[in-house]
Amino acid sequence: MSGIGAHIRRQRERLGWSQARLAREVCRAAGVVGDPVGRQEVSRWETGKRTPREWLPFLAAALGVSVEALTAPQTAAEPPLPTLADFLPAEDPLEPLRGRTGGRIGMGQVDDLQQRVHGLRLADDFLAGGDLMRPALRELRKAVRLFREHSYSDLTGRQLLVQIGELAQIAGWIASDAGQHEEAERIYRLGLSAATQAEDRTLAGNLAGSLAYQLSNTGREVEGLDLSRAAMDGAGPDAPPKARALYLDRVAWAATKAGGTENAQHAMRALGEASQALSEDSEGIESPSYLYWVDAGELRVMESRVYTELRRPLRAVPLLREVLSEYDATHTRELALYLSWLAIAYADANEPEEAAATAERMLTLSADIASERTAERGRVVLARLAEYEDVPEVASLLAEHPAA
Repeated sequence: MSGIGAHIRRQRERLGWSQARLAREVCRAAGVVGDPVGRQEVSRWETGKRTPREWLPFLAAALGVSVEALTAPQTAAEPPLPTLADFLPAEDPLEPLRGRTGGRIGMGQVDDLQQRVHGLRLADDFLAGGDLMRPALRELRKAVRLFREHSYSDLTGRQLLVQIGELAQIAGWIASDAGQHEEAERIYRLGLSAATQAEDRTLAGNLAGSLAYQLSNTGREVEGLDLSRAAMDGAGPDAPPKARALYLDRVAWAATKAGGTENAQHAMRALGEASQALSEDSEGIESPSYLYWVDAGELRVMESRVYTELRRPLRAVPLLREVLSEYDATHTRELALYLSWLAIAYADANEPEEAAATAERMLTLSADIASERTAERGRVVLARLAEYEDVPEVASLLAEHPAA
């Protein structure tokens, strides 16, 4: 990526704009009619495939910076995280190429991809989004190229689409954890397209539910609730037990984030139904292997988070303490996230000293984790504890973590 391209992307992401939005703003700044600059052109600028040249002054004006800021030499720093546009073709990424010259593949290649997807999923148990973004998108690019450039039987093609969908689910989760929400949404939608084409309703529901979870956590609560319900309804009543439990958990969280008494009651019902669905898992009904992590402990975590969000600490604290006493300490990110909820619950229970001690442990654990989710939860916890700044333990914590 060129220095100009890196500056353009950084300034665009600072404003929270998509590439399409920046293209429109450049045209508006130039006072031109039509769309001589589109999303693909912005993508080419950012990746260094083209130089803006005559569009540079209008780019600077649209972004609210000087031309010099865009053309300054790039300082040696951590390279920006890649985006889906860097790895996939500008046209429909799931449209097979005419005259495919990549040769014929069989289930052996699909099985190899399945193993790599599962390895990436297991890596996410221990590593954060910032560490896994690049390998996840590289795998996604290779999988899409397999689908577009090679020939295969109908069965192999369907299974390849399933693996693209599974890969998009974990890659979208990784991007979301890295704070790349726009990219995560694009990845989830790519996976949803693949799962739909493969007619895998359970996988489609998982992808839609993952996107709904992100929407609920990023200020789009109504969309999140609608999509979480659609994910559950689309998968149907015959979805495997763990899948239904997960869908219902996401509905519970989306309803909680949407707010209101009716939604709170809806969330409580969904939590109860999730537990009931999971109990059916012991009846020998097989669930997809990618839902290996869905268990009673995870449902208790979601239940405690719902209680915390609803400001019911007397229910939240015992649940969280029980889960954390049994939790695998090698899953550092999740442990830090769950501690953040416990800290908030202690604060709601008017136990600022316990809240400060829990928050200190959470912030220490998350200090070196490349996860925007844990960073954001740290900020939420400290903001909540600021109400108790006259308590010595809290004052010490706030003084030690002023940046957060």
